[in-house]
Amino acid sequence: MLSEPITNLKGVGEKVQEELEVMHIHTMEDLLYYFPYRYDVFELKPLSELIHEDKVTIMGRVAHEPSLTFFGRKKSRLFFNVMVEHVAVKAVMFNRAFAKKHINQGDLVTLTGKWDAHRLQITVDQYKVGPVNADDKIKPIYSVKGKMTNYRLRKIIKQAIADYGDDVDERLPEHILIDYKLPNLTEALKTMHFPPNRIALKHARRRFTYEEFLLFQLKIQLLRHLNRDAQEGRAQHYDAQKVQQFVQNLPFQLTNAQQKSLNQILSDLKAPYRMNRLLQGDVGSGKTVVAAISLYASITAKRQGALMVPTEILAEQHYQSLKSLFNGRVTIALLTGSVKGKKREAILSAVQNHDIDIVIGTHALIQDDVVFHNLGLAIIDEQHRFGVKQRRLLKEKGELADVLFMTATPIPRTLAITAFGDMDVSIINEMPAGRKEIETYWVKENMLEHTLDFIQRKINQGEQAYLICPLIEESDKLDIQNAVDLYHQLKTYYPSEIKVGLMHGRLPSDEKDAVMKAFVKNEIQVLVSTTVIEVGVNVPNATVMVIYDAERFGLAQLHQLRGRVGRGSIESFCILIAEPKGEIGKERMRIMTETTDGFQLAEEDLKLRGPGDFFGKKQSGLPEFKVADMVHDYRALETARQDANQLIEHQIIFKNPEYKALLHYLESEGIFTKPLD
Repeated sequence: MLSEPITNLKGVGEKVQEELEVMHIHTMEDLLYYFPYRYDVFELKPLSELIHEDKVTIMGRVAHEPSLTFFGRKKSRLFFNVMVEHVAVKAVMFNRAFAKKHINQGDLVTLTGKWDAHRLQITVDQYKVGPVNADDKIKPIYSVKGKMTNYRLRKIIKQAIADYGDDVDERLPEHILIDYKLPNLTEALKTMHFPPNRIALKHARRRFTYEEFLLFQLKIQLLRHLNRDAQEGRAQHYDAQKVQQFVQNLPFQLTNAQQKSLNQILSDLKAPYRMNRLLQGDVGSGKTVVAAISLYASITAKRQGALMVPTEILAEQHYQSLKSLFNGRVTIALLTGSVKGKKREAILSAVQNHDIDIVIGTHALIQDDVVFHNLGLAIIDEQHRFGVKQRRLLKEKGELADVLFMTATPIPRTLAITAFGDMDVSIINEMPAGRKEIETYWVKENMLEHTLDFIQRKINQGEQAYLICPLIEESDKLDIQNAVDLYHQLKTYYPSEIKVGLMHGRLPSDEKDAVMKAFVKNEIQVLVSTTVIEVGVNVPNATVMVIYDAERFGLAQLHQLRGRVGRGSIESFCILIAEPKGEIGKERMRIMTETTDGFQLAEEDLKLRGPGDFFGKKQSGLPEFKVADMVHDYRALETARQDANQLIEHQIIFKNPEYKALLHYLESEGIFTKPLD
């Protein structure tokens, strides 16, 4: 049985058991599923097929005695030529002085390392005197700790496969294995540890990738169904005619993406279960209008609406824009931390008596004394800025209220499927007509003066500018232009009639608000800031965004900052001042200048950073897969999602005996599995 302890294996005593337990290997199952984290492939190919900068293996005869030179303390360089296919290939080894004794002129050697096609040179990291062994063509490399070595672990796993390899239970139904041409579990396990060739390894990986994604999607979608059925929300019978009329009276036409998202939200309102939807829209794509129409629909169903945003200034802006959109059709109140005393009491009483239709506010909305008469729709904007607890408290304000989350951070589809798998996702990926694209330029630091003169010309035309820099104060480790320094520099650089403001995370929030309000009113023309202005604030007059040390920001953050300009009808500019050292930094700058599509940028960012870093490792909540990679294997993720959806929507997983093993697994994971009503 796979649940047996590893000590049942021949050769695994107490000492080895302790070493394996440090690696979280306790049972036979743990051992069989302890996969290599990479494979070294010693596959000989003709020189003409070797790819520049790839890790390659070559075999040839040593043309002359290796020459050894020392430089610095304990540093050495060993150099010799190897004849491969009648071509002299240079071989270089660093800090392997001892190898000079092993390698002699005329020896047949097998070398593995990084290939430089331009110099016909290999930088060797592994060598062997003699030809390649047939058994060593693909060598699995495990993550080992303590005294455990790869060699010993491979021997132990080989023993485990021989003794227990046939005891594993196949979870996937036979027709899935046939349809997708996947190997069975026993075969795939053997191949992962002892791959006979690249093709077999590829298929074994494919099998585990699909299986991991399918199990994960089944868990998520079952939970979603169970939650949806458990949350007996009340259907909101809104007045479709009034909603239609409101949309027609808007001073602009909705884009197709806005209309599609709105239809999805309205059908959720009508449904008998509680809405749990994420509305994703790029910066400036018009999420607020969709939110306003949704709130209005709920109001025509004799319910109330709430909109919670992260900052007071954002709450105020939403309040003003919704007031002008609704134009007296509904009653709106603003409830933030600075609304105090009698004014606050009056608002609270009006909310409780249903004299107010929509409340817009910050986390002040979730305080105990805020009681709704009949909350129908709660909207949480920039939902990642609120903790889980805060979001739950707003949900609880209306026991039967529908909940809509909004974010202007485009999340790549692969991550949306995984991180928000228990939510329905609507996407607005189309810009309103007439919105001018922001021109983005990447310049070096020596262009700063030109940039500042460009800003001055724009200010003389009545426009405003942001200058963003990464950190507040000097850091020994990073040579970063600090915001305070830049602020003083600009004050002396510009004439006194150009007012420069400073904003950073250490300012008290009332000071931050005062600076931001002054900027909104054009009392400040140039705002020097750290990234605290990332979210939401709307200053149509701001047309220039300069980002200092831009290589220190991720693509998503750069895109959010760029979205602070271009919010009016005037042409806007984003200037990235950056001197990136590495290739990834240069690639980021290049992508930023090539596209303003947040979703495309998010996909590129994901490729550059990987899924854990995209959300930040600690709070990403992303599942850890052993084999699957959400970025690389996104097609398999999409297939698994569709398959899981079919299995649950049509109850196949409960009715078809072929899926018994899958159901059994879900139950063992603590997922309640019963046919859904």
